[in-house]
Amino acid sequence: MHCKWTGSDESGGFEVTKKTTELVKPDKQDMTPVQNDSTAIIQMIERAATNPDVDIEKMERLLVMVERMNEQKAEAAFNAAMSTAQAEMRQVSVDAENPQTDSKYASYSALDKVLRPIYTKHGFSLSFDTGIGAEDNWVRVICIVSHIAGFSRSPHVDLPADGLGPKGSPVMTRTHATGGAMTYGMRYLLKMIFNVAVSEDDNDGNQPLEYISEEQALTIQSMIDENGINMDAFKKWMSTALKCNSIAEITTITYDTVIHRIGSAIRAQGKTT
Repeated sequence: MHCKWTGSDESGGFEVTKKTTELVKPDKQDMTPVQNDSTAIIQMIERAATNPDVDIEKMERLLVMVERMNEQKAEAAFNAAMSTAQAEMRQVSVDAENPQTDSKYASYSALDKVLRPIYTKHGFSLSFDTGIGAEDNWVRVICIVSHIAGFSRSPHVDLPADGLGPKGSPVMTRTHATGGAMTYGMRYLLKMIFNVAVSEDDNDGNQPLEYISEEQALTIQSMIDENGINMDAFKKWMSTALKCNSIAEITTITYDTVIHRIGSAIRAQGKTT
């Protein structure tokens, strides 16, 4: 903007108008940070608290409203972070076996190794506890899933801790049974919370499978053709042992196993590689 002033010109005695400029200072109101609704309400409550004529019940209702608004925002942040974290997670491979049920499973250590770096990166933390409410000879395992935004959830699972095996006979003490049930519960809660699948494929559960190159596939095919290996029998073995239906589906980590298998078949025919 400009302002003017008048004064006498010494040469002619007439008034002149001179222009000059000055920095326009921004209005203080424009510099005030934008406040969210809950902050504005809290400040209003703080001002009202100094007024003896303010209705206390109305203030309490306002405080409840602020708490509800903050909780809704924290829950929204929790859900958004959970969605992002799950998008980065992959199947976890089995690494242990239960001889009583003749089944394979992913241990808590295997799950934790894959999942912890991802969920902590997105602001989550997990803690486990036991709680009341389970039936006699059962244990309730609780997982407290907390997020840095301030929201948490606490899913739980009830498991038997009577020490009885699949056939109903005692296989361990009650103390060991309780510990086993807690470990079992931690493992299954961890899978359920992040909706993680378990795979029997022999990979680390965090990286996608890598398949053999065209050159490696040609090497396998050439060994089969040149040595008269029964292709139908070889495909049957691949389907059973490697869970694949073609040479192109062989993974890099099983390539050496395939070469060894073909070499064994060749030696069985009295030939050498």
